[in-house]
Amino acid sequence: MRMRLCLIFLDGVGLGDDDPAHNPLVAVPTPAITGLLGHPLADGARSEGRTAPELVLAEADATLGFPGLPQSATGQTALLTGLNAAAVVGRHVTAHPTAALRALLAEQSLFARARAAGRGVALANAYTPEYHAGIAAGRLRHGAFTVAALGAAVPLRTVDDLRRGEAVFHDLTNGRPRGWGHDLPLRTPAEAGALLAAIAARHDLTVFEFFLSDLAAHGRIPEDVPTVVRLIDGLLAGLLAARPADLTVLVTSDHGNLEDGRTRLHTRNPVPVLAVGPAARTFAQVAAITDIAPAVLRVLGVEAGTSGVLPGAAMPGPADAAPSSMAIPGGRPG
Repeated sequence: MRMRLCLIFLDGVGLGDDDPAHNPLVAVPTPAITGLLGHPLADGARSEGRTAPELVLAEADATLGFPGLPQSATGQTALLTGLNAAAVVGRHVTAHPTAALRALLAEQSLFARARAAGRGVALANAYTPEYHAGIAAGRLRHGAFTVAALGAAVPLRTVDDLRRGEAVFHDLTNGRPRGWGHDLPLRTPAEAGALLAAIAARHDLTVFEFFLSDLAAHGRIPEDVPTVVRLIDGLLAGLLAARPADLTVLVTSDHGNLEDGRTRLHTRNPVPVLAVGPAARTFAQVAAITDIAPAVLRVLGVEAGTSGVLPGAAMPGPADAAPSSMAIPGGRPG
């Protein structure tokens, strides 16, 4: 039986210590996560080594063997391709992928490899007209997940998809696009999770990028960190409750940040690799973020070397645009 996988990417969420004084993942009640693991998403859960046939919590080194703090562009490229992106460019790269990283993402990502092998792939995030206008005007730049999707000719979902329940917005609730004037239903995080489960039931690989975690930890958005922790827990509650039997849910990140309230910078903590479902044991031996893409491909039954640029794919642009000045920091889907 072919397995399906839903990858929930939580930007900037590491495995921190168990002290609620500075770890909001411990201080804020997370009934879905704690009910699953018997512990908040922190060191205590990791040290218990909870491994069951359909539940694995591993940890992944996100440093890529380089000194300094891990960063988003190289971390996300490594996660999506299985390649050491920092080694490719000689350093950690913040925010937006460089031309070299965009080329890797276009040809070697999970999206490209799964599509080349004939698998159905979905990026569940919705993109608004405001986002596309910002890209066209040079005010925004695509992040790694969007570059990977475009490189594999995976369609970017729209506000119409969002209205039909065939996409999820990055804030989970539709509060942001409603505030921009879009006629959309207000949803709970759990309802967003149930919609993700329905999307994942129709595809072999479904990916959802959640980046409010990193932005809140940096202090760059109105939502505070406890609010974002509750959003994450609600999303997972709805997704796991509606998960089809053949679907494995994988939750992971690119680097730490949210788990340490003593700093607004990234951390060198390992990131969680939380897998729930029939293929969960595939992720038990993951030790670094470069191990994640090969494990996902094994779940999908795809040869790790499968790659290729498909018809209709958008290749990387020749140069970087100007930094973002819009309300969506970093040019992320929105």
